[in-house]
Amino acid sequence: MATGRTHRPATRSRGIPEATVARLPLYLRALTALSERSVPTVSSEELAAAAGVNSAKLRKDFSYLGSYGTRGVGYDVEYLVYQISRELGLTQDWPVVIVGIGNLGAALANYGGFASRGFRVAALIDADPALTGKAVAGIPVQHTDDLEKIIQDNGVSIGVIATPAGAAQQVCDRLVAAGVTSILNFAPTVLNVPDGVDVRKVDLSIELQILAFHEQRKAGEEVAADAGLPAAAAAAVRKQSADQGPDGDVPAVMPA
Repeated sequence: MATGRTHRPATRSRGIPEATVARLPLYLRALTALSERSVPTVSSEELAAAAGVNSAKLRKDFSYLGSYGTRGVGYDVEYLVYQISRELGLTQDWPVVIVGIGNLGAALANYGGFASRGFRVAALIDADPALTGKAVAGIPVQHTDDLEKIIQDNGVSIGVIATPAGAAQQVCDRLVAAGVTSILNFAPTVLNVPDGVDVRKVDLSIELQILAFHEQRKAGEEVAADAGLPAAAAAAVRKQSADQGPDGDVPAVMPA
């Protein structure tokens, strides 16, 4: 069984832009839903709408895969599922370790979508001796003292860090030294890694802050609308709302 240790995704060697790579999972999710409904073909417009992108961008992305569809028919759903899965490296088994089995780590371990998407949780690792041997999602938790051996024994190249921020960099360093070359980081900190190691960061607090920004702007628009302000004045209210701090004060230091 392939472990992913010596096989890297083909996207970089084929010159596919990173922005396109980031959209491929969106297309795959939409296509998988169509496949589950036994839909044989889909137009670029329909697929783009389902993936949340515009159709011109979708067609450009698919051109990097060598897939152009058929005029008047569209794209073959099953073939695209296979093609994108192959480009993303999902046609082989990718063993993953999760380090940090607190609430978040345990939730990730219990996530049922890994296996169906080409990933296998090979091991759960935590520094708390009280957790050692405890089964989470049917997998016994192992102690961080054995991290390097676990990586080697399972041929792991992808690690998930769900530790507190203070422990994340040390865990990252040990994963990299053991041979892990891709890391998904849930810890609220920036990791420093050497060249050749890929890091994807998931920060829930940042995503919530971005949503708060949009909520604040919408609130400004509603105030302007309720006041019956003209468009130009409404725009000024929206800008003022965006420039204000959390207590409604304009920040003391403004950008140049």
